[in-house]
Amino acid sequence: MTEVSSNISRAVDLLNQDKLVAIPTETVYGLAGNIYSEKAIKGIFEMKQRPLFNPLIVHIYDIRQVRELTTDFPEKAQKLAQKFWPGSLTLILPKNEKVPNLITANKNSVGIRMPDHSVTLELLAQLEFPLAAPSANPFSRISPTTAQHVKDYFNDKLELVLDGGPCKNGIESTIVGFENEEPVIYRLGSISQEEIEEVIGKVNINNQEKNAPIAPGMVEKHYAPRTKTVLVENVSDYLQANRHLKIGILLHQKIDDEQLAHTVKYLTSTSDIKEAASLLYASLHELDALNLDIIVAQKFPDSGIGKSLNDRLTRATK
Repeated sequence: MTEVSSNISRAVDLLNQDKLVAIPTETVYGLAGNIYSEKAIKGIFEMKQRPLFNPLIVHIYDIRQVRELTTDFPEKAQKLAQKFWPGSLTLILPKNEKVPNLITANKNSVGIRMPDHSVTLELLAQLEFPLAAPSANPFSRISPTTAQHVKDYFNDKLELVLDGGPCKNGIESTIVGFENEEPVIYRLGSISQEEIEEVIGKVNINNQEKNAPIAPGMVEKHYAPRTKTVLVENVSDYLQANRHLKIGILLHQKIDDEQLAHTVKYLTSTSDIKEAASLLYASLHELDALNLDIIVAQKFPDSGIGKSLNDRLTRATK
């Protein structure tokens, strides 16, 4: 039986034994292991059924650790780290020889992030190694934002879920790398493109790669419920045309005809995009458990965090 506990010392003990622990962050829960333990890292890929071509993100608690893992820390990357760390930003930087190729899918770069969660920062400070920690879910499934989500996925396979409460941001970190010294967003996330550009200027987006992703979250199908899911502009029209189906709808704005749906979930009652983000995965988990014919999600305005939410829902529909 998987233990759910806030006991950081227990997590330290397990991680020092090259075992895996699910950890809370402000984005989603991660499945964590010692980056220098081949046993632990292989265990992450095996437990998640994650393909080895998909690299992992390294989690640190102090910006000085970046120098221990990389050969270069560009000025624009430093500005982003100073602005957003601890927080929902992952930087893709040139790795040094200390970083195992298994973590980086044999690429010469590594993703690094400092999570904004007091429990995990305290945990990291008590360890002599950083942690690799992809989302604590089977590959391509809905990311977990509560300890219970993780336990539901991995009960009896994982010894400990370190409970840090619900994740406040609710979607993954924004991933930024550099190509010919120019910044590129590889994954849209909790920090918007606009917020990144306020710090370092124009940023391009390159977030589509099926076979050899530079960063996590780039594969076509991801974040997906078992239930068929569609993303639409006009939910009312879809309900009218599909009255015969048992439909769950995911809304951020009021619609007509919502009574035609079997289940209605509002991500926000005030059009608060950050509230919607924090509840997105939890709401998908709830709808996915209802034996529906289909989940219909209302498209968000395609700007700010709305662009990140549309990205998640688009990948969930593949």
